[in-house]
Amino acid sequence: MAGRYGSQVTTMTVTNTPSADLAFTNLAYCSSSDLRQFSVPGSDLFLANVADSFILSLCGHGSIRDGNIALNAIQRRHARVSTGDMVSVSRFVPPENFDLAMLTLELEFVKKGTKSEQVDAALLSTQLKRKYTNQVLTVGQKATFEYHGTNYILTVNRADVEGLDQSKGIERGMLSQNTYIVFEASNASGIKIVNQREAASSNIFKHKEFNLESLGIGGLGAEFADIFRRAFASRVFPPHVTSRLGIKHVKGMLLFGPPGTGKTLMARQIGKMLNGKDPKIVNGPEVLSKFVGETEKNVRDLFADAEQDQKTLGDASELHVIIFDEIDAICKSRGSTRDGTGVHDSIVNQLLTKIDGVEALNNVLLIGMTNRKDLLDEALLRPGRLEVQVEISLPDEAGRLQILQIHTNKMKENSFLGHDINLQELAARTKNYSGAELEGVVKSATSYALNRQLSMDDLTKPVEEENIKITMEDFLHAIYEVQPAFGASTDDLERCRLNGMVDSGDRHNHIYKRAMLLVEQVKVSTRSPLVTCLLEGPSGSGKTALAATVGIDSDFPYVKIVSAETMIGLSESTKCAHIVKVFEDAYKSPMSIIILDDIERLLEYVAIGPRFSNIISQTLMVLLKRLPPKGKKLLVFGTTSELTFLDSVGICDSFSVTYSVPTLKTEDAKKVLQQLNLFSEDDVDAAADALNDMPIKKLYMLLEMAAQGEHGGSAEAIYAGREKIKITHFFDCLQDIIRF
Repeated sequence: MAGRYGSQVTTMTVTNTPSADLAFTNLAYCSSSDLRQFSVPGSDLFLANVADSFILSLCGHGSIRDGNIALNAIQRRHARVSTGDMVSVSRFVPPENFDLAMLTLELEFVKKGTKSEQVDAALLSTQLKRKYTNQVLTVGQKATFEYHGTNYILTVNRADVEGLDQSKGIERGMLSQNTYIVFEASNASGIKIVNQREAASSNIFKHKEFNLESLGIGGLGAEFADIFRRAFASRVFPPHVTSRLGIKHVKGMLLFGPPGTGKTLMARQIGKMLNGKDPKIVNGPEVLSKFVGETEKNVRDLFADAEQDQKTLGDASELHVIIFDEIDAICKSRGSTRDGTGVHDSIVNQLLTKIDGVEALNNVLLIGMTNRKDLLDEALLRPGRLEVQVEISLPDEAGRLQILQIHTNKMKENSFLGHDINLQELAARTKNYSGAELEGVVKSATSYALNRQLSMDDLTKPVEEENIKITMEDFLHAIYEVQPAFGASTDDLERCRLNGMVDSGDRHNHIYKRAMLLVEQVKVSTRSPLVTCLLEGPSGSGKTALAATVGIDSDFPYVKIVSAETMIGLSESTKCAHIVKVFEDAYKSPMSIIILDDIERLLEYVAIGPRFSNIISQTLMVLLKRLPPKGKKLLVFGTTSELTFLDSVGICDSFSVTYSVPTLKTEDAKKVLQQLNLFSEDDVDAAADALNDMPIKKLYMLLEMAAQGEHGGSAEAIYAGREKIKITHFFDCLQDIIRF
């Protein structure tokens, strides 16, 4: 039977190492006659592959009988054999360039207890190379080693051979004088490694690498990379490196962004990935207490464990993570509250003292989360405190695809997803959906599939699991059911054009085309992130309907309309806050459209006086000129029937472009009437002549009145095309709506 590299496999009997001191050499022993069969050609090495588990260097010993191989207890345990068992052994011939470039060893005591030792990494490395040089070491292999009178167990965690890709094979190599050795020790082992200048990593993380999708985090790869660079890169290196660089670790980070985007999820997963103490998770209001001074004590108690570790262990202290959810609830800007107790100010002061005071801790990482960064005290946000501020924004299409894959992964594994599911298409359809809303879409789609298997007549009827299939249609229903908080207000926009859009003549078509060019400009231009357009004209001329149509046809993910009808009875300051919030929400979307409908009504304009709200006026002028954040684009449409008034208060100058939406002329009215087909051909011209200079909204109202018939009940037949509007009745209705 041919062994590895062509050598013969033999079976030998396992026996104990001849003496206790030889157990610390990591060698296997055999008789001198057996030793020859393990000789490596062209060298004085003797190497054997034992049980196809690891490679051992062999040495002859006079007390070992032929056919026996002596292994120490650690070697027997790794090979899963006992004394007296038969084990397969074959000669191992190392390939070329087999020297280890880097070796990572974990240290632990042979006899575990409460003692603690300080190990000099440089001295241990020198001694280890003197005794183990030319031995082959395999990942997972354990060896016993004596250092300064204390017995240790070494575990090979990593073995890299330079220039060799070992990702598909067993990681092993030969120790040489040039091997780069890194020592590790768990915090619970009691071993403190010092003077390890060669090490380039520490054990701050539980795993060597991270798969964000396995942690349930999708679409936040760039944000996580930023967090790692700012907050953790310095902690990966040993303490002496940061000491020599003269820097301090980052002690705090702030995750902010819209609700449902994954701030809390990311903070919790960061806490789980770290190898320190279990993170303390605090919901902001939980810190508050009704007793005087108790709230500040609660804040101090959060840092008590970290202070104790810092005093006893110094730089070797474990990392303590404190997660503050809804941090804006307790860390409001000082002086902003008027409760008379000053407790919020005291909390901020106490927190600042603990993070960055005279006795500042270096073993603490504070993670705060909020969707109202503007409420936080500015002192918290400066370097040395919550200095790493990462915006967790709405996911892009690639991010949405990752999130959908995470939430449907188990469905796919268990064959519950239908064959027609196209996650790529769903990701494209769910613009401006947050991670939480996408999870809601998946749950809603699942509910449709489960509901199909249930009978309301007999809920005890057994359910056949194999028949549960979630289809693309289920997801499309779910998308309609779960609307994004930062999405387009499609229903509100459709209400603004109840009669649809018809060809109203060349002037209306021209304005629509120019408005769509502005949409294109916002999409592609890098020089105009903010474009504003004012549509002015007589009341009822179709300004709002035109703006709503542009908003729908633009396919922008965020389209909102701001109208006075949603703010009836509100105070000036509340109205301003509402308008500002719409703009702030728009800044969270990559591309947005805001429609300011009937601006004079928003300003509470009254012609007598004239009177208007200067506060709202100033708010609008500021917002119309304020550029959105980097990478965000905004198109604002305004509509007004009082151009002279807006011009007098300076609002017109805040708009980049102004278009005048006219009333219908005779030829325009004729086009509309021909498309609606409510009159006989003989009456169209007469009706159109009467509608000259008529606003289109009033035209629709007039046609609705005329379609009821002289005695009522004619509307259904007229709209079905079975009857036509009588021209005489049409003129009677026209007299009713004309003001003399």
